[in-house]
Amino acid sequence: MLSRFFAPKVKVSAHCDLPCGVYDPAQARIEIESVVGCQEKYQANTDADFRTRALIIKEQRAEVAKHHVSVLWSDYFKAPHFEKYPQLHQLVNDTLKAISAAKASNDPATGKKALELIAEIDKIFWETKQG
Repeated sequence: MLSRFFAPKVKVSAHCDLPCGVYDPAQARIEIESVVGCQEKYQANTDADFRTRALIIKEQRAEVAKHHVSVLWSDYFKAPHFEKYPQLHQLVNDTLKAISAAKASNDPATGKKALELIAEIDKIFWETKQG
């Protein structure tokens, strides 16, 4: 009797954790833009305290960007996406490696490389939303 009481009344299905609308590569892009900004400000300033703060913020933002890319890979993209875009696994891996490189570097070129790869993920993401 209790099992019937607690049984779900409506079945819901979604291809991701929640019905779509909660995932967006823009979150990763914004974080990497902050990484690039920190790298550029680091290069333009010689004050040791300022540079330390730029490093701390850059590393925090890079970790958040990695999180957002990882969530897209593990929670949003599904088998049909990987079948249609066979390069997607490698692209996500390359993007995560590029974000790690940007985290470890003060060269804005590393952040810009990660930004380019996120743009590729973004393109695929929005194509999947169309179909």
